[in-house]
Amino acid sequence: MKRPSLLLLSLSTLALSCATARREPVTQPKLHDDEPRVVAPPEPPVAPAEPVAARPFAPTAPLTVVTLSTAKPIVSLRVAFRAGSIDDPPGKEGLTALTTQLMAEGGTRELTSAQLLEALYPLAGQLDSECDKELTVFSGRVHKDKLDRFLKLFTAVLLEPRFDVKDFERLKASALSSITNRLRGENDEELGKVVLDSLLYEGHPYRHAIGGTVKGLTSITLDDVKAHALKIFTQDRAIIAVAGPQEVRLGAALKAALQKLPATGAAPVVLPTAAGIKGQTVIVRRSTLSTAESFGFTTALRRGDADYAAVALAASYLGEHRQAHGLLYTELREKRGLNYGDYAYVEHFSQEGDAPIPRVNVPRTTQDISVWLRPVEPANGVFATRAALYFLQQLRTGPLPKERFESARGFLLGATRIWEQTDQRRLGYAIDSALYGTPKYLDGYREALKALTPEQVQAAASKYLAPGSFNFVYVTQDADGLLATLKSRAPTPISYPSPKATEITDVDQAISTSLLPLQSAAIKVIDASSVMEQ
Repeated sequence: MKRPSLLLLSLSTLALSCATARREPVTQPKLHDDEPRVVAPPEPPVAPAEPVAARPFAPTAPLTVVTLSTAKPIVSLRVAFRAGSIDDPPGKEGLTALTTQLMAEGGTRELTSAQLLEALYPLAGQLDSECDKELTVFSGRVHKDKLDRFLKLFTAVLLEPRFDVKDFERLKASALSSITNRLRGENDEELGKVVLDSLLYEGHPYRHAIGGTVKGLTSITLDDVKAHALKIFTQDRAIIAVAGPQEVRLGAALKAALQKLPATGAAPVVLPTAAGIKGQTVIVRRSTLSTAESFGFTTALRRGDADYAAVALAASYLGEHRQAHGLLYTELREKRGLNYGDYAYVEHFSQEGDAPIPRVNVPRTTQDISVWLRPVEPANGVFATRAALYFLQQLRTGPLPKERFESARGFLLGATRIWEQTDQRRLGYAIDSALYGTPKYLDGYREALKALTPEQVQAAASKYLAPGSFNFVYVTQDADGLLATLKSRAPTPISYPSPKATEITDVDQAISTSLLPLQSAAIKVIDASSVMEQ
């Protein structure tokens, strides 16, 4: 790696570009006590917000059917509704997710929840549900020889949900526990991501977690759930996707069955413009041994745009989720041992189970770009932030090493094949493509990646990934100490248990004194116990 330039930039140029060149503290002449007084560098000017308007999805006809022909004996189904947590009424946050789960797991008019599981078992049938901000999906998978019996169960879940009060209370209690115990008390990484959403989307329907808030869930009644299902799980919001033998016949049969759903319900939510804030910081105080970090900002960029593939490759170059080839992973984990992993995302990322791949059917009409640093030692928290932005700036100013560029592109081209490995995922991409207006999305994405040059990726990174656009969330125990460090803008040198090469320590010195693009007045501290309270 080339050693960084130590050429001093003018303060105005440095503040506007948020570059991470080395800065030395300003020293005044000695006073009567013979001690020099160190003056912190002035803060960068406040970066103006850039509001981001929602870009509505493409219209779809009621009960639109998407089919995928395969020679496999397995049939896969997905019924997606253009509804999600944005449809939660004010004061009832979590209603859509709770309604979805109760329908999928709470039995049917003829079967209790336990009996439904017993009926699915001999069929080896899978019946699942997922709720996101703007899309809710019921999915199924079964062998073709068991299809008729499975289809009866699958459609009954949608058309004749049991809505048993005991299952309602059980699932509601579990949803509350997910916030009060698991989110707040156990998962620093997910807590940081949820708080970043609430920071980026203050006053917006995206603000609250998909699972809801404590106040919202507490207020939900079984009657609320019953009424909500009729409002959002309607024909005009439904997209049907099927894969397997005789898929056309199956799609027609499923469409005919789902005509028993209400034709229409509540009017679709019209999303407001996101504020497009920059340079704001939230520190979440929680009893924990490490410091978790998430950075992000809202963006108008999304799939199908001319620059999307270039920015996606830039993010993958920085760090693909749970992969070891990224620049941040190499520099922060491998060379410096700071943490377990460091990743960047060109669009809102939701992981598919334990797999290191993105879930399908999490489309957003307003997107966000983010960087995730897995927890670090608290003493290295600010250094890790500075390091991530330093290496992001290297990507923006280039040049990109040709070998590393080709490696990142090759990985991403291969990863897209894994993304479409199962019929369920291929159906998911077909649904997403119908909403985004990107037919044969992955094929087009791969072609765009193949055509890119290092210079194009660097230009796209320079245009879309300015450090000054980011907002920051930390989850840490010593919130007051972190607050003081961020406000002081003092150097944050790092030490190692064993010697490091000069090429690393020289870069570390530049990192430790670099200017962070955040404002002291825009830093706030909250307690973990307040997250998703209301």
